[in-house]
Amino acid sequence: MLIEIKGLQDERFLRPLRLIANLFFENTKVTFAKGKGPQLIASFTVKYSNGILVDVELTDQSSSRIYKGSCRKEDIEGTDKERFTQLKNTVSYAYLDALQQLTGIHQKWGFLTGIRPTKLLHKSLREGATKEEAHRFLHDQYSITDEKIDLMQEIVDRQLQVVPDLYDLRNEVSIYIGIPFCPTKCAYCTFPAYAIAAQRSSVPIFLEGLHYEIEKIGQVLKELKVPITTIYYGGGTPTSVSAKDMDMMYEQMYKHFPDVKNVREITVEAGRPDTITPEKLEVLNKWNIDRISINPQSYSDETLKAIGRHHSVAETIDKFHMAREMGMNNINMDLIIGLPGEGTKEFQHSLDETEKLMPESLTVHTLSFKRASEMTQNKDKYQVADRYEVERMMNLAESWTREHGYVPYYLYRQQNILGNLENVGYSFPGQESIYNIMIMEEQQTIIGIGCGAASKFIDRHTGAIQHFANPKDPKSYNDSYKKYTEDKIQILKQLFAD
Repeated sequence: MLIEIKGLQDERFLRPLRLIANLFFENTKVTFAKGKGPQLIASFTVKYSNGILVDVELTDQSSSRIYKGSCRKEDIEGTDKERFTQLKNTVSYAYLDALQQLTGIHQKWGFLTGIRPTKLLHKSLREGATKEEAHRFLHDQYSITDEKIDLMQEIVDRQLQVVPDLYDLRNEVSIYIGIPFCPTKCAYCTFPAYAIAAQRSSVPIFLEGLHYEIEKIGQVLKELKVPITTIYYGGGTPTSVSAKDMDMMYEQMYKHFPDVKNVREITVEAGRPDTITPEKLEVLNKWNIDRISINPQSYSDETLKAIGRHHSVAETIDKFHMAREMGMNNINMDLIIGLPGEGTKEFQHSLDETEKLMPESLTVHTLSFKRASEMTQNKDKYQVADRYEVERMMNLAESWTREHGYVPYYLYRQQNILGNLENVGYSFPGQESIYNIMIMEEQQTIIGIGCGAASKFIDRHTGAIQHFANPKDPKSYNDSYKKYTEDKIQILKQLFAD
């Protein structure tokens, strides 16, 4: 879809207008210049009288039919940046209005394209707004529907029950440890995940770098007297490495990190059932780790084969029972809505199979076409449900979780997510993942250790975020882990010096 914009000249409008158009059309290009046969022309009129008034007309080259959108906002006083933000939101609101009329598609998330909606609600409430005022702000500023605002509020309330000191944890950190190996790479995946069979020679060198990072980061945290809130082993699939290698990792963790016995939560992703063995579960027991993920994604062998997961449904079920029998008391499972060839019938089957296991938490993802994934690069090969079928599957998930005693406790969204929907984490009350709350709400520094691990350093006074990422491929990581470790140590010393 090529959309030509008239009546606006500021380049800062191009990206938000493109993101909004992408909610309705695939691979949209938005331009100010007169393009070659644009499919749509959006003509904006902006007036400043008793506030900001924006009108937009959508026309095409072959039809005289016009779709009109309009929005009026009170003009705010403030900095140039604040005034531009108000103008941008007013333009976006009018543009969304016209596109909804054109397509007949109503966007429940309005024109909000950010990953962390609940962070906006947390911010408003922290600044002293009542719930009613905060909800009105979300509706007026982003055109979010009451249905989604109510979901956000339920999650925010739950998070503050699980972590009552959520807003007071900037003097602590959480740790993410990235293990970049998997049995195979799933078709939808863009995480640092390399087929371990082809990377065997890289594993010992990678672990050497990982142990170095754990030791040095642990040392500086002890020096600065910074406690750890949570530790999360992700990837990849951390249980892809051997039981012996796992044992050494956790030994290093206990040896070098401060006061590990009092860390609130340690999680290990064992998402691929084909990586779980009795020996690895024994290692987890040895180090008092009982929160793991075992991720079916689907309970259809045909779907698993199509997306490149080399395990069966039967293996998922068997490994779940094995983990339970060996003392894993907090198991998360993931399901993905909208996998190739699946509709409401297939998703209902996955929910029915989940009912036989009843994990402590269930994360329901909506399929996202991530730019670098094999699935995105070969879309014709993977036929997925339309937005209406996807929404019906999401409604099934919401009803099923409520009927079975699960509560929503975290939420995030992605670009190019089917149906412009969301990913929601559900759990039994008291079994929520604290790490998932911390990573979504960005209330404290999270230090990324290992290949592809991203760090977010959060200023304790201003809340400003500084991003830092380790290399994604094992060779680059192995070549430079000492430098990256030292760079992070210097940032930590600046953050926690006083």
